[in-house]
This record gives sequence, C-alpha cells and structure tokens, in this order.
Amino acid sequence: MELEFRHLRIICSIADSGSLTRAAASLRLTQPGLSAQLTRIERVLGGELFSRAQSGVVPTAFGEVVLSRARAVLPTVDELLEVSALAAQKGCSPHRFRLGSVNAPLLGGLITAIRLHHPEAEISSRGQGCTVPLVDDIAGGRLEAAVVGDSPGYQLALPPGVTAEPIATEPLFVALPAAHPLAALEEVRLEDLEDEDWAAPRPDNDRIREYWSRTLLVMGHRMRVVHEAEGRLLLDVVRNGHAVSFCQATFEEVPGIAVRPIAGNPLWYRHLLAWHEEGPLEPLGPSLVRNVTEAYQAACARSTVYQGWLERHDGAAPPQRTQPAC
Repeated sequence: MELEFRHLRIICSIADSGSLTRAAASLRLTQPGLSAQLTRIERVLGGELFSRAQSGVVPTAFGEVVLSRARAVLPTVDELLEVSALAAQKGCSPHRFRLGSVNAPLLGGLITAIRLHHPEAEISSRGQGCTVPLVDDIAGGRLEAAVVGDSPGYQLALPPGVTAEPIATEPLFVALPAAHPLAALEEVRLEDLEDEDWAAPRPDNDRIREYWSRTLLVMGHRMRVVHEAEGRLLLDVVRNGHAVSFCQATFEEVPGIAVRPIAGNPLWYRHLLAWHEEGPLEPLGPSLVRNVTEAYQAACARSTVYQGWLERHDGAAPPQRTQPAC
C-alpha cells in the first residue's frame, strides 16, 4: 500500500477525535474497518502513531511528528484542489450550475432565470444559514452563484474573484406569536419589546446578531437572547409563544406567527446576488440580476404586511453607516 492524502486525513481525524469510535463515525466507517486502515498506515510509515487505552487514543512521539507534517501539508492540498476545481470549471460544460442561498425568497427566481438561458441545464442548490461560507464556495469553485445578504455597517467582504450585485434593501420586521398582544398593533415600538425573550442566530452567523444587538444598544434598548436558532427551529420557538425575533420584511406570515413593522425602521437587510467573475454565469450577470429582482418584487407582493408598509413609507431608505465591514 502507498500512502495517500486520505490517509493523512484519517490520521488527523483520529487525533482530533481522541477515539477510534468517534473518528469512525465522523468518517462514516466502521470501527474495525478504521482500525485495520490505521494498522496498514502505521505499517507503511514504519511506526505506531497512537497509544490505545480504554479512554481513547493518544499520539505517540512518532505520531506527533507525523501529525505535524500532515497538518502542514493538507491545507496546501486543499488549496490545490480548490484552484484546480475552478480552473476545470472554466473549461467545463456551462450547463451544470451549483447554487446556494441564505434564508431569502430569491433562490427559486435564480433557478428560473438560469433556465431561461439554459433550459437543459443541470441545476443543484443548497441552503445555508450563513453568507460567508457561500461566497467562499464561489471563490473556491464549489458554487457558481449564491443568494447572500448583509446589514448596514456590516457589508460583506468578498473574496478575490467574487462579484456581488445588490437586489434590494428592506427593513427588518418583528415576528411575534400570533396570540401576542402586540400582534394587534399595526407596528411595534422597540420599547414594547424590552422585556421579551428573543430567538436569534448564533453570534458567529455573519455578525447578524451583533448588528441587531448593537443597533438596539445605541437606541437604548437591549435584546435578551435565550434561544439560539434559525430557520424552522426559530419559527417553532416563536410560534409556540416562547420568544420573538426579527425577520425580513418579505417574510410571509404563517399560521401561529404575526409579522409587524417596527416603528422608526431601525434595522435593515440587503439582498445580494453573488457569482464568480470568471465563472460560466459572468456573461449572464446583468440578466440574472434583473430576473432575480423580479422574483424579489413578486415576494414583496405576496407579503400583505410589507405591501402595507411600502404604501405608508414611500421612498424610505436605510441609514448610511461607516461601521467597519465584516
């Protein structure tokens, strides 16, 4: 047997897990199968890499030497794979497109837009709670385009080679349990939410929560987050009356949840469409932006609450801030 890069990944996984059983689970292997692979790897390298014990495994002195080299080599290999994937993408068929999206009502419109130009295209997509991994995947050639977003003062920092065009900027509203007393109001004041429990994304999710908390703090309010959640889990917490949360203005009300504007429009969200400037979708960029913008307008029309807000706030614009980009 010759040593392969996957063998180095196996060694690192075992060391990180501290257990053959846990490493086998993360690698989707059986524990006996992983143990046999490790034995073969040790035979090739010429020494024992781990000391076995009931509590798990610990790298031997020889193993530490091998691990230090493996951890130095693998990032370079990963970078090589990303660069080669992007280079291959430039010369591959333009009829295969991998798309990504954060929680926004635009992915369907993006797929429709691409099919207008490539009816026979093979299109796949995946959702992601965070914008940053999506633009990183575009830069690395793992996605062709993605629906992403950012907040005022926390503008998205794009990796080299990735371009993004704004689709729309909209206010954030508040999602309330349908039975909440504030749901009877046309709009909600921040001070009325002072004593509420909140559901919000994790702090490392594109710094969205930092933007929420900092904006409220500047205005003299606080946000007591007791549930870290997003997507369906967040909606379930709100629906069952355990918390409130901010949401996009285009969010459509669902049974059990009421969406209301916030007085003064203190928080905003910007929708963006991103793609690689040397990728197969670059020639279609302006057309895709127009089509996705139409999809956004359709989403606005579906939200009766947002339609009412638009009628009352013609020409409203987000605040301009100079806070460092995220």
